[in-house]
Amino acid sequence: MRIVHVVPSYYPAVRYGGPIVAVHGLCRALAARGHTVDVFTTSIDGATDSAVPHGVPVSLDAVKVRYFASPLMRRLSFAPALVPALRRVLRETDVVHTHSVFLWPTWAAARLCRRAQVPYVASPRGMLVQDLIKVRNRLIKSAWIALIERANLENAAAVHVTSAVEAAELMKFGWRLRHTAVIPNGIDDIGRAVAGDPSDDIKRLFGCRPLILFVGRLSWVKALERLLHAFAQTRVGTLAIVGTDEDGLAPRLTQLARDLNLAGRVCVVPRTVTGIDKEALLAAATAFVLASYSESFGNSVLEAMQRGLPVVVTQEVGASEVVRQADGGLVVEGDAGAIGRAIAQLAENPDLARSMGEAGRRHVREHYGWDSVAARMEALYQSLAQ
Repeated sequence: MRIVHVVPSYYPAVRYGGPIVAVHGLCRALAARGHTVDVFTTSIDGATDSAVPHGVPVSLDAVKVRYFASPLMRRLSFAPALVPALRRVLRETDVVHTHSVFLWPTWAAARLCRRAQVPYVASPRGMLVQDLIKVRNRLIKSAWIALIERANLENAAAVHVTSAVEAAELMKFGWRLRHTAVIPNGIDDIGRAVAGDPSDDIKRLFGCRPLILFVGRLSWVKALERLLHAFAQTRVGTLAIVGTDEDGLAPRLTQLARDLNLAGRVCVVPRTVTGIDKEALLAAATAFVLASYSESFGNSVLEAMQRGLPVVVTQEVGASEVVRQADGGLVVEGDAGAIGRAIAQLAENPDLARSMGEAGRRHVREHYGWDSVAARMEALYQSLAQ
């Protein structure tokens, strides 16, 4: 099969986190299964652009990626040269898969597919949650949904969500969707140990035991202030909050930690961590916590479980299903008291933490490799292309 993926940003724009990692993992696995996989995307990487050629295929792990410039309306990822290039490829394409909503490339791709009568799969990637829409740009997003997004999804051959949590949120809109497929994200094998020496700010955390770890974007949706209130109810351990700080939350989190008398027990590292720094953090941690207000899946949960870490997640995290199935941690209600009690339970009971961590490791290894996930997506594509 020839499968085209349309996504607003792609590697090497790693600052955008989970969705990009998941899309590339899927594309790479599909290519390994013998499919021809193309990606159409922009070169947007924050306020700048990735150093990539425009309009010509770039091979990344056997995936052909075409980058297009966004000279205007970059908040919408507007890239006009993408349209004629995609139109030419559609003639030989079996299925198109779009990722994200509220952005121009996925809208343009859906329109082209409908005109060319090519089936397409739409993945909202956790962006269609009514409570989140109410918090940020409610009027603009509501208008976009009414004018554009509803038609895009109702006319899709299938809508792909990564968890039952995301599926339930999507159902609240009351749309007439043709088919909703729940297929989770996968995870790469850990592979060889990463060589090198961790950075000094990471090394400083090694002596903090038990170490409770959050790694992810420092965003309001991650409920980091609630996490700090929860951690204030525990008596032992250090909380490390680590990740890219696009919203400038680090000073507020640091001040809140002081206000809660946690200054000596909380460390905020406001930067992207990869490679040896990330592996060293996961190796040093006692438990991992993701207490988001909303999370369609949560790749970081799989990463932690894969490395034998028990996890604490709120019910709003899509990967909470994985945690329950594996008995790989604790799934709690979204209040500071419940989160704090779960953290304390793992921090103060190393035997429980160890057994849950090992159960999670086994489960993720057996069920969430990218090849098995890609096989499920392949079956969906084949059913639509018939």
